[in-house]
Amino acid sequence: MPMPTGLSSRAGKPWRTRIVTAVAATAVSFGVLLTSGTALALADDGLGSAGSSGSSGSSGSAGSSGSSDLVLPVPTTEGLGALAAAFVQTGKPYLWGGVGPNAFDCSGLVQWAYRTVGVTLPRTSQQMAHVGRSVPLSMMMPGDIIIFYKDASHVGIYAGFGQVFNAYGNGVPIGLTPLTAMPPIKTIRQV
Repeated sequence: MPMPTGLSSRAGKPWRTRIVTAVAATAVSFGVLLTSGTALALADDGLGSAGSSGSSGSSGSAGSSGSSDLVLPVPTTEGLGALAAAFVQTGKPYLWGGVGPNAFDCSGLVQWAYRTVGVTLPRTSQQMAHVGRSVPLSMMMPGDIIIFYKDASHVGIYAGFGQVFNAYGNGVPIGLTPLTAMPPIKTIRQV
């Protein structure tokens, strides 16, 4: 495997050790338990080696970040920023079709929050079910978008620690809801 740019090649692959350590430390800080083998595999896959998708004859440089099914167990800066923006709306009322600033519906809140960090999302939860990349439940991180119900009729932002930040419905102010009290998850998306 070629060495990533900017990392030292002294004594074998110390850059790989630093990446494994960084992946593991980040995962632990967000409550994700990784075995050393998983962290090592994530570090290798994240650098474009074993497990990456695409053909062996594809163009581009080795170690580039082409398309891959790998989802690192770390939140995105956009997701964390959107979550922080959404928290400012705590306590505001739910309003079907609401896009702010005084009231929101579920997708209006998520769209508004992501727009504050420069990410344009579609207006409805059904459309949001197709943005970004799919994330397995076991790797869900704060800031990830969670789409609920089989018909994708509700959306919220995962806040960590088993909580979803959302505009739940009539009579319920915007805020946190335990994931266990939410309807079935259709998909989780990372933007």
